[in-house]
Amino acid sequence: MADIERIVILTGAGISAESGIDTFRSAGGLWEQHKVEDVATPEGFARDPDLVLGFYDMRREALSKVEPNDAHRALARLEREFAGEVLLVTQNVDDLHERGGSRDVLHMHGELKSALCSSCEVRSPWDAPMADRPPCPVCQATALRPDVVWFGEMPYQMDRIYSALLSADVFVSIGTSGAVYPAAGFVQEAKSAGVQTVELNLEPSEGTHHFAEARHGPASVLVPAWVDEVLGV
Repeated sequence: MADIERIVILTGAGISAESGIDTFRSAGGLWEQHKVEDVATPEGFARDPDLVLGFYDMRREALSKVEPNDAHRALARLEREFAGEVLLVTQNVDDLHERGGSRDVLHMHGELKSALCSSCEVRSPWDAPMADRPPCPVCQATALRPDVVWFGEMPYQMDRIYSALLSADVFVSIGTSGAVYPAAGFVQEAKSAGVQTVELNLEPSEGTHHFAEARHGPASVLVPAWVDEVLGV
């Protein structure tokens, strides 16, 4: 692809589903096992912290049983070999992009392997359970929570994301349902700025009609093929 200098990529649950991580909306997915208001809201945490901490402890532990797939590795290759700028934004809280080789990942919804102290508000790398109320490594308060953006909370680094969208040449959405805002509105922001828009998804998302180009199939097939095109392979 000629004359492309800046690419913004958004990834969602679909890119990690092929690695064996449950999506929230699939049959048998996380929302069928738990009510969203119980495990993904500040109110749910205040009401039953044991349930919430245990839920995220299980999700964190499950990461050790999955591996990045060809889609994750292809995006890492794009980051390494593309001559311009690539901003990789993910809605996912797993670490598969990093383990696939990506060095600069913006986790707009936080990370399972990070703890947020409700007392001192410092974020710390975290790979252990939280259900037994370990102390914050900074202030020692027993006030840790998952560093995950819950419904009703503001996603991280939105100013940086919007700025990148408005100056991009291409915006690519990979493995997203197009149902969760503000990420679902990124395509319209990009489109209004004259940015080329591409959807790579297993099936049409709720926002497919906003994209100039849409390709549907497994991310592990579509993403490496698209990266090859960008790199001129």
